[in-house]
Amino acid sequence: MKYSISDLAQLSGISAHNIRIWERRYGALKPSRTVGNTRYYDDEQLKRLLCIAGLYHAGHKISRACALDKDNMSALLQDQIELTVSEEHRFEYFIVQIVNHGMAYNEARVNELISASFQINGVTGTYKKVIYPILVRMGLMWLNESLCPSQEHFLSAIIRQKLLAAIDGLNPADGTYGSSWLLFLPEDEDHDIGLLLASYLLRSAGQKVIYMGPKLPLFALANTANATNPENLLFFMTRVRPAADAQVYIDLLSAQFPDAKILLSGNAKVLGGLDYPQGVTWMRTLQDFEQLIAKTPKAPAL
Repeated sequence: MKYSISDLAQLSGISAHNIRIWERRYGALKPSRTVGNTRYYDDEQLKRLLCIAGLYHAGHKISRACALDKDNMSALLQDQIELTVSEEHRFEYFIVQIVNHGMAYNEARVNELISASFQINGVTGTYKKVIYPILVRMGLMWLNESLCPSQEHFLSAIIRQKLLAAIDGLNPADGTYGSSWLLFLPEDEDHDIGLLLASYLLRSAGQKVIYMGPKLPLFALANTANATNPENLLFFMTRVRPAADAQVYIDLLSAQFPDAKILLSGNAKVLGGLDYPQGVTWMRTLQDFEQLIAKTPKAPAL
């Protein structure tokens, strides 16, 4: 297939501006040209960009990642995969078995394994020690061509289903005692597994949750907030984007919802360089979020 630079930006989460810089400074990509002299990229160039982005997110310098050939890039990605191996055998057992059965499209066995981990490690412990490492490992394996997109989607869909089932097993709070939370992802974000865990944790603590899910336009957020008047807004920013774009979005939310507490989590490379207005809090870790929930008034158990 042929891709424009805007196509690459959409598929990789790397802004067109950064792609151009990586090309000029480091020779990251080598676009082809049509007879009309229009630049375009092929599947191999897209794959290379995704690998470079994966190594960059893992903490490697962009100059080093862009200088690697395909073989060296594959070896470095394999090193990153090995770093996801848990030091505790019981967690690594679940990780390996879930990934292996997921690659074989064995839904029944994946369900059994996640359910067993929920019973042994709890939902939160399973997310921290099993699900999150699986998500990281799957992304790296896909970049290294040892996992295909359909296998990744298959596993992610089951994980979502298990979290939804865990949420469904909780008693809903009516908001009489606990705080009210509106959970959403911005319009360009669609991976909501972390947001589902946040919903589970809040509901477990007796909080009222209004779950809007991924790709929520600002006008829809405003309509929902006006109708429900939540005390807290919680969202995730995981895509790579220019810090200026993220800053504009956060400033806009702060101005539009001055009476709400706004909390966000996600990509530290983007969020770490922002200026946060009063009332906006960056939750750096899951532990930060758990500590915040522990301080929030709870509804009495039914």
